[in-house]
Amino acid sequence: MADRNGGSLYSIGLLSWKSLIAILSLALTVFMLSWSLLLNTRGPSQFIDQNLFPHLKHYIPTSPIHHPALISYEQQATLKVFMYDLPSEFHFELLYWKPDGYTPWPDLRSNVPEYPGGLNLQHSVAYWLTLDLLGSEFNNAGGGTAIRVHNSSEADVIFVPFFSSICFNRFSRLNPQQKTNKNKELQEKLVKYLTGQPEWQRSGGIDHVIAAHHPNSLLDARMQLWPAMFILSDFGRYPPTIANINKDVIAPYKHIIKTYVNDSSGFDSRPILLFFQGAIYRKDGGFVRQEIFYLLKKEKDVHFAFGSVQKQGVPSATKGMQSSKFCLNIAGDTPSSNRLFDAIASHCVPVIISDDIELPFEDVLDYSEFCIFIRTSDALKDKFVMNFIRSISKDEWTQKWEKLKEVEHFFEYQYPSKKGDAVQMIWRSVAKKVPVIKRKLHARRRFSRFEKPASKSSLPLPRNFTS
Repeated sequence: MADRNGGSLYSIGLLSWKSLIAILSLALTVFMLSWSLLLNTRGPSQFIDQNLFPHLKHYIPTSPIHHPALISYEQQATLKVFMYDLPSEFHFELLYWKPDGYTPWPDLRSNVPEYPGGLNLQHSVAYWLTLDLLGSEFNNAGGGTAIRVHNSSEADVIFVPFFSSICFNRFSRLNPQQKTNKNKELQEKLVKYLTGQPEWQRSGGIDHVIAAHHPNSLLDARMQLWPAMFILSDFGRYPPTIANINKDVIAPYKHIIKTYVNDSSGFDSRPILLFFQGAIYRKDGGFVRQEIFYLLKKEKDVHFAFGSVQKQGVPSATKGMQSSKFCLNIAGDTPSSNRLFDAIASHCVPVIISDDIELPFEDVLDYSEFCIFIRTSDALKDKFVMNFIRSISKDEWTQKWEKLKEVEHFFEYQYPSKKGDAVQMIWRSVAKKVPVIKRKLHARRRFSRFEKPASKSSLPLPRNFTS
C-alpha cells in the first residue's frame, strides 16, 4: 500500500514538472514572438520620446529597411532657425533696396527685391536662404525644412543674414579718395556686432550659420568668425582649420543658363561631342585648363573656346551646351565653378576634371550616375580625354542624360522654395550637423562654473594658429 502511494506521488510530481516546463516554454515562445513583432513594427522607435529629442527624427528610420539619408522630407523634423535682425546695410540695401519704416526687412507679400543678374547671381545663396526664412512666417507652400523662430533659445541654429558675396562683387574696389572699402567696413562691423551678441558669447559661434559662397567673400572676417558653420562653394581658399567638410556645408552655384525645359533631344541630335566655353587662362590651379585646351583645340566635334557673360556669352553657351553630349568642368582658380551646374541645367553630361572638388549633397546624390570623372594626371596625357569620351556608348550616355533630368531640381534656387530644391537641401545639410553642434555645446558646459566669463573682444583662434 505504501509502495502504491509512493508511486502515485512520484507520478503526480513528474506530471507537475512536465506541466511547468510546458508552461514556461509557451511563455517564452509568446515573449519571443511579441519581441520580434515589436522590433519590426513600422514607424520610429517606441523607446525614444522624439518630442524630447527632436533632432533624432533626422536619423531614426521609419522602418528597418530605410536608410537615414533616404527619409522623406515629410518625416524630417523642422529646423528651427533664429535670424538676427541685422541692419539692412548688411543685406537688402546691398541690392539698392531702401527700408520703409522701422523694420530692416522688405514685405515679401508685396515686394521681393531682385538680386543682380549676370555672374553676381551664381553666388546668391545668402539671398535665397534669407527669403526662405522671411517667407516661412506666412508662406506654407515651400518644403518647410526650416522655419524662423524669434526666441534664440528655441533655435537649432543662428543664421547671419549677411549678403557677403554681392558685398564683395560690388564694394570691394578701393576708390582713390578712400582709405578702405565698404566690403571691409561691413565685415568689421559684422564681427563687432556678432561678438557682442549673447547668442555668440553663449556658444562661441559654433551654432551660427554664415553664407560666404563667393571664394573671396568674407575674406577679412573669416579668420575671426571661423567657429561658425560656413556655407561655401568649395574649400579652395580656406585652410582646413578654418573650413572643412565636417563643420561646413557645400552649396551649389545658381546656374546662369536657364533650365532646358521639355528636353526631347538625344544622343544623335546633339552634334557637339565635347563643349567648353569660358576663361581659359587662369591662375593658381587653373593652369590645367590651358593645358587641356592645347590638347583638344584641334579635335573634331570639340568646342573649346573663350567666353564670358558679355557679348552674348550666355545665349551662346546655352545653345552650345544644349547641343552637346558632354560638357567639360575643369578646375580654375578654385576647384569648383558654375559651369557644372550650367551643364546639369542643360542636360549635358558633365566631365569633371578637378581632383579637389567638393560636391553639394553628395551624401544623397551619387554623381557618378550622371557625371564623368577624370583624374587631372590622366587628362594631361595626350589623347586620353578624347579616347575615353569616345569609348562611352550611346546607352551609357542616355542613362546619364535621363538621370540629369531626375536630379536637376536639387540645384534649383527659387522663392518660394519647393520640396527638394537647392534651398531645402541646404537647410537639410545644416540640420544634419545640429546633433554635432549640440554635443559640442554640451561638452563646453562641463566645467562652465569654474570658468571666467570670456572677454567680448577676445576671439579664439584655430589650433594651428595657437600651437
